[in-house]
Amino acid sequence: MTTPGRNEPQTLKDAHLVASARRPKPGSNRSTWLKFHKENARMYQAVSDVDRAHHHELKYWVSYEERKAKEVAAKIQKEKSQAS
Repeated sequence: MTTPGRNEPQTLKDAHLVASARRPKPGSNRSTWLKFHKENARMYQAVSDVDRAHHHELKYWVSYEERKAKEVAAKIQKEKSQAS
């Protein structure tokens, strides 16, 4: 799963397992979800440099997680502006 002495996933499958394991519970606040999506984007990006056989699929997941992070950030910003 990982290189000895390292905790980072080395394959697409490993990355999916990590993302699933750290997924926030339903009903978690938006900042928790924002952090989750940003961390996933960074993780998939790092794995795309290692797992070259799945490079393009990993790039898809980077884009997906970045898009989700932007959506959550926009909702947070909208809530802040409505509260003012």
